[in-house]
Amino acid sequence: MKRRIDTYLQKLIGEERFDFYSHVRDFSDHEIAPHILSWERAHQLVPDDAIAKMAEMGLFGLPIPDEFGGQDGDHLDLVLMGMALGYHSQSVAITPGAAISLGAKPILLFGTDEMKKAHLPELAAGKRMVVFGLSEPGRGSDAGNPEVVAVKQGDQWVIRGEKCWSTNAAWASHVVVHALTDPDGKPGKNTTCFLVPMNDPGVHYQEMAGKRVWEQSSTGSIVFDNVAVGEDSVVGEIGGGFKVMLTTLNGGRLFIGGLAMGSLAFALDKCSQYAQERVQFNDQAIGRFQRVQDVILDMDIALEQGVTWLIHCCNLYLEDRLDREQAAKVKIECSRRASDLVVQAMEICGGVACLDEFGLIRHHNDLFVTRVGEGSNFALKSQATRPLLPEIARILQ
Repeated sequence: MKRRIDTYLQKLIGEERFDFYSHVRDFSDHEIAPHILSWERAHQLVPDDAIAKMAEMGLFGLPIPDEFGGQDGDHLDLVLMGMALGYHSQSVAITPGAAISLGAKPILLFGTDEMKKAHLPELAAGKRMVVFGLSEPGRGSDAGNPEVVAVKQGDQWVIRGEKCWSTNAAWASHVVVHALTDPDGKPGKNTTCFLVPMNDPGVHYQEMAGKRVWEQSSTGSIVFDNVAVGEDSVVGEIGGGFKVMLTTLNGGRLFIGGLAMGSLAFALDKCSQYAQERVQFNDQAIGRFQRVQDVILDMDIALEQGVTWLIHCCNLYLEDRLDREQAAKVKIECSRRASDLVVQAMEICGGVACLDEFGLIRHHNDLFVTRVGEGSNFALKSQATRPLLPEIARILQ
């Protein structure tokens, strides 16, 4: 099925980048689309052979320098990959996406030379993954104030607590843990990130049951029972955990926006096709109705706006000029517009839209994650409003 999103991407990115996007798009059409329904009905995670194929394409090493075995690409390549894979399945797209933006990126941006040499080559090859331990049972969008603690004992740090909603936990060899290290310290300067091996005897992982979104993606709960690590496990600096977290999430929000656009692109193409094929009322296609045309046009407008804005923000990110308010706003708008419009697309298609083989219900469910993942939209709105109400923001600080 031809993708409308390609029309906009061809005008916005160079030929080399579009060739890369097209390569991933074709892989998604041929290697993911034919199997996703059987994976869903079997309630299985993304199979190892599919992960291996994505690794062979170099998708796990996109922004990692070639000196560490990566593709020497950048964050825009990562977002384009998310759009290409997310068109059929956000679960598949988030597997290499989170492995890079939440796993490899903290090490790439803040790890020591020794840490990079020890971990990045295998991460780039897709032989293993690192998971980012951020959300907690009692801390969701308030991730800057973790309940997981790391207490200094001699020359070691002892970590206690639980992380949850950790993407790719089933495949992870290590977890980046964002922990409170100075309870009396100034907010934003009182946490630290640590790289902890998942096979440590004090680390206990369990896949979270009952999830009805991103069903092929691994989502784990990770408990740390007096896990001792040395100074060489610190990612960034002592007291610099908030900076690591914020930098990681800024890029991650662009990727989440890309997933939303991938889902919207699928819905637009599916709905447009259905509206021309579905015959009702005097044996005419329902696409002749103005209300149907309005929804299809609204999806197309939202797709062009979202893709254009995302690529602009990716370029700012590459120039280190993307502030967190901009990252929050583009994530908010892409996710809410896509999820709202997919509901309208399902109304046009009627009962068939509820069937798993039609595809829209998958995107409807997965788009919920884009509204709450990498910071819920409600929480991010408060953050994005600060430049608009500076006096209020000053009082709340």
